[in-house]
Amino acid sequence: MMAELVTIRCLNDNYAYLVHDRGCTVLIDAPEAGPVLSELRGRGWSLDVILLTHHHDDHIQAVPEIVAATGAQVWGNMADTSRLPPLDRALETGEWTEVCGQSLNVIDVPGHTVGHVAFHMPDAGLVFTADSLMAIGCGRLFEGTAAQMWSSLSKLAALPDETLVCSGHDYARGNGAFAVSVDPGNEALRARLDATLAGDRPASPATLGDEKATNPFLRAAELAQPDESPLDSFTRLRAAKDSFRG
Repeated sequence: MMAELVTIRCLNDNYAYLVHDRGCTVLIDAPEAGPVLSELRGRGWSLDVILLTHHHDDHIQAVPEIVAATGAQVWGNMADTSRLPPLDRALETGEWTEVCGQSLNVIDVPGHTVGHVAFHMPDAGLVFTADSLMAIGCGRLFEGTAAQMWSSLSKLAALPDETLVCSGHDYARGNGAFAVSVDPGNEALRARLDATLAGDRPASPATLGDEKATNPFLRAAELAQPDESPLDSFTRLRAAKDSFRG
């Protein structure tokens, strides 16, 4: 039986995810209790574990209400324990473990925050990247450096192309407008935007192969100016996105 993935829209533009396999369910991030609990009730699922990617309120604020309703355990980055809700299990970056029958790799992806992690489930072909690698974009550098984020994106880009990237927000319209402005000849990008925006369907998940073909931050080497390294190109693109008003 294959693991079942459910994408849940929360707040204004957040995504949370459920992964269900053989009677066990894990939630990735907890932006809002109502939609998550409603999805669980509608499917008749209990909740066993909540995985937290980073400490920002729009990813953790519903943890107390969801735990009170479900009794789920909370797992997160050991290095960021002081900024996360109380953890039942503190995970080390680089650790391999198991959750709901799925192999789980905890990937260190600083940049957006210094304690940000991504969760890779290779057997299910899923990676939960929250605010590191996003649909057609990447997160702002609130705490980390451009070099850290470029290293984080490079780690994620090395996963198999068929991996489904499950990111933390629906910023596809704004991210897409910026991507077109810096990569105007990219037909794959235009096709992806047409398919995503016309149908008002979630921009996430998308395959890593699609991200590598359309995401300017993963295409920094291809979009580099003369004499720019990939890191220099990424740094320029990230700064340009911060000031973009398209």
